[in-house]
Amino acid sequence: MTAAPQTPTELFSIDHLLSEEERAIREVVRDYVDTRIRPEIADWFESGEIPARELARELGSLGVLGMHLDGYGCQGTSAVAYGLACLELEAGDSGIRSLVSVQGSLAMFAIHEFGSEEQKQQWLPRMAAGEAIGCFGLTEADFGSNPSGMRTSARRDGDDWVLDGSKMWITNGNVADVAVVWARTDAGIRGFVVPTDTPGFTANLIHRKMSLRASVTSELVLEGVRLPADAVLPGVASLRGPLSCLNEARYGIVFGTLGAARDCLQTAIDYSIDRVQFDKPIAGYQLTQKKLADMALEWGKGMLLALHLGRLKDQGLIRAEQVSLGKLNNAREALAIARESRSILGGNGITLEYPIIRHMNNLESVFTYEGTNEMHTLVVGEALTGLAAYR
Repeated sequence: MTAAPQTPTELFSIDHLLSEEERAIREVVRDYVDTRIRPEIADWFESGEIPARELARELGSLGVLGMHLDGYGCQGTSAVAYGLACLELEAGDSGIRSLVSVQGSLAMFAIHEFGSEEQKQQWLPRMAAGEAIGCFGLTEADFGSNPSGMRTSARRDGDDWVLDGSKMWITNGNVADVAVVWARTDAGIRGFVVPTDTPGFTANLIHRKMSLRASVTSELVLEGVRLPADAVLPGVASLRGPLSCLNEARYGIVFGTLGAARDCLQTAIDYSIDRVQFDKPIAGYQLTQKKLADMALEWGKGMLLALHLGRLKDQGLIRAEQVSLGKLNNAREALAIARESRSILGGNGITLEYPIIRHMNNLESVFTYEGTNEMHTLVVGEALTGLAAYR
């Protein structure tokens, strides 16, 4: 007797761990991805262009931009619901999830957490609706894992601030209406809300990427950018500001990577059932079943970890090193699943007729950004030993 195939989600009975509201939010986002993103994403990836402003408005109407924040037009959902939305978006493409993560968990979160009431009122409702797009300027060309070495500076000139410097690998940079830029000042690291039409602000599109091609990636250049006194984020004056924002974005990645991995794994399962070699489906061979079983196991373990971290976050109990655990494991295992899935498809696995090579290339970036695999390894190592080993 042949058993009916189960999806990885069914195999682990994941739905029994979710509330009715969480499942409903997941289905709404999944339906959007199926109807809007999947039919277009291969072409967007191949061309290296996406209709970012159009998508931002659609995602705003969907309610996923800053969805885990309260007030100012945001939905105020649970952390788990936000994670599930990230998972479904990244099942479409990591670039689409990145657009949402940078908007909500970096730019909007920074203003929501550290901004003045005037800054919140000015930007958050428009950003939640997708009418304004934000970006987040922290990483510099020479200072990725070590943001404390940043060279971008802000100095007082009368009542104004003047910013000089550059930022690299900035998602949404060329389509952003506002940039949250972090700079060194005499009083520590400060964040600034910078309208992108301010004189001296330039965004240069980064070309020739082989990963995250369905995403806008830019270099920001600030040359004598003059801002009023009230452009500074008043709520923080240290690296705690940008690092707490990064932790928000990393949390979304814990779930998001599982979306890309699930899409690869399900594609491999379906392909192996349909693909016949030596007179039977390759799914019927032991080597293929071992690959599928191992991948499903790692995906399910990652999903259970993500849900556990989400419940901790909803209770206000999550710690930074626990987010690092999730990012370290799930980004690593998702990339491994993508590579193994590609092997099941053979030569077909390298074409954009199937999503696997696209996910695989994207996950190389996700493996690196928001803290490299190495940095999260050292965060976990420090948690276990009490000794920092970054230098």
